[in-house]
Amino acid sequence: MKVALFVPCYIDQFYPQVGIATLQLLEKLGVQAHFPAQQTCCGQPLANSGCESDALPIYKHFVETFSDYDYVVAPSGSCVYHVRKHFDKLDQTADVQHVRGAAYDLIDFISTVLKVDALPGAFPHKVGLHLSCHGQRGLHQANESEMTPVRDGQLSRLLRSLDGIELTQLNRNDECCGFGGTFCVSEAGISARMGQDRVADHVRNGTQVLTGSDMSCLMHLEGIVRRAKLPIKVMHAAEILNGVLVNA
Repeated sequence: MKVALFVPCYIDQFYPQVGIATLQLLEKLGVQAHFPAQQTCCGQPLANSGCESDALPIYKHFVETFSDYDYVVAPSGSCVYHVRKHFDKLDQTADVQHVRGAAYDLIDFISTVLKVDALPGAFPHKVGLHLSCHGQRGLHQANESEMTPVRDGQLSRLLRSLDGIELTQLNRNDECCGFGGTFCVSEAGISARMGQDRVADHVRNGTQVLTGSDMSCLMHLEGIVRRAKLPIKVMHAAEILNGVLVNA
């Protein structure tokens, strides 16, 4: 199995430890992932800003970079959703169709491709799970509260397998955090208020560690946590799972 690691631009610039944890976690699960050094952004920021025609060369470069791999794994449901759904703007060559199908969010790859639903180790903390809209509603990684009251999903199952962990029961389980890429710039007030409401739900229900599989949402929430000086640690799920396997 030939696997490539795609590290989104905002993780490369602001949270390199998440990219490192992703690579280490894959290696501990028996996957030797390759990091193509010529990789760049997937083009989502330009597309979300209404400049998708300008993003097409970036799409093509992404396909050229990753078309030789069986899987392209990224610690970001948002970027993976963009590759899968929005690369339909390209001519649908065999390489384009292959890359769109080969792109996987890290948690989706662990659950769907590696068939891992439980991990050894302990994480004795009360953990609040933030499910990104792209991961939950776009990639269908978890149940939607408006569809069913049953709480389930790929990341939830992996976390529940850890000893000592307690998952926070939120009042509004799968609300959007309000980040939305450039939405947080064009509608900063609304975006901030949505994030404050989301963080307040975690505070109200005792979250000690806030996690998820999409660092963009977590970045938005972490900013609110820091400004309010709240006693909540924010970690990407790769950091938790990688740390657990180190200590197992």
